[in-house]
Amino acid sequence: MKKAIIIGASSGLGKEVTKLLLADGWRLGIAARRIERLEEIKTQSPGNVETQALDVTSDDAQQQLYALIEKVGGMDLLFYASGVGNQNMELTPDIELDTVATNGMGFTRMIGAAYRYMAEHGGGHIAAISSIAGTKGLGAAPAYSATKAFQNTYIQSLEQQAHMRGLNITFTDLRPGFVATALLGDNPKYPMLLQPEKVAKEMIRAIYRRKHVWVIDWRWRIVTAMWRRIPRCLWRNLKVK
Repeated sequence: MKKAIIIGASSGLGKEVTKLLLADGWRLGIAARRIERLEEIKTQSPGNVETQALDVTSDDAQQQLYALIEKVGGMDLLFYASGVGNQNMELTPDIELDTVATNGMGFTRMIGAAYRYMAEHGGGHIAAISSIAGTKGLGAAPAYSATKAFQNTYIQSLEQQAHMRGLNITFTDLRPGFVATALLGDNPKYPMLLQPEKVAKEMIRAIYRRKHVWVIDWRWRIVTAMWRRIPRCLWRNLKVK
């Protein structure tokens, strides 16, 4: 039986992917800060799910991850869905710093821990949700946009390093557009809004097909391709939210 660890499984896309992997017969270790929500998920398939309270910003998060891996009996796939994001036009310090702590430091801590584990245990697959927001600097959400660009580059760097070291580690950088989850608020009004169930299914397909980078969906692939071609002198005068 294949074994997966899902960080950020208590809600949103992490929860949707958890459901799909369970349906496909995976044995899962699910982690998040809210253990009570994880226990609710476990009741659906108690024999195939282990839980662990884990805060990616905590110094002991790596130890908590390794404890969960031990409960599950290994890790073939790490699915990373933890993250925060807010628009911050006033550049409120707490918002910016909390975003960097979670999306930057927390991401590095957990992806690095999974990478080291896989390097020592014969390999595996690391799939992480980043965002289209990393394509260009978005003035409405500076720290969020910057940390997503960091995640894109970090995954790319580890992919190259794994090849240099001859490690059997595969990476999938998942970059969805706007998804109707709690991250966008109670009444999100965003263009080309995606539904989490459909996004999760496309993510699973990308993982199974071992895609290196996958933008979701086809409309956002067109949009981000256009964004990349806009010169900096024009981009800074656009109002992109």
